[in-house]
Amino acid sequence: MVAPMASSPVYKVVFLNHEQIIELYARAIFQSDLYGFVEVEEFIFEPGGDQEGDKLRDDFAGVKRSYLPMHNIIRIDEVEKEGVSKVSDATAQHSKVMPFPVRSALKVPDAPEPTE
Repeated sequence: MVAPMASSPVYKVVFLNHEQIIELYARAIFQSDLYGFVEVEEFIFEPGGDQEGDKLRDDFAGVKRSYLPMHNIIRIDEVEKEGVSKVSDATAQHSKVMPFPVRSALKVPDAPEPTE
């Protein structure tokens, strides 16, 4: 027997943002037309959560859609029900997730001075 389909799937999105690991729940995820980004829409926040959940709810208040860089996404899972949004420190000693090193610009070696 096949289980009935849920009205809309729920996704748990875990991503890295400013040395923090953020875990959010959303109902819609798409590959973006912007190259290298994933679109996340319809955020779900548990009512009356802890301070972290309240802070995330405030941070995402009024946000219709977020564009997350693919290289910052750690994991996306389709889950049966939403959970509590979380923020954890990516630089903590117990963390097994390390930020991918990104250089903002490549330094070009100094060219030799022309000799006369």
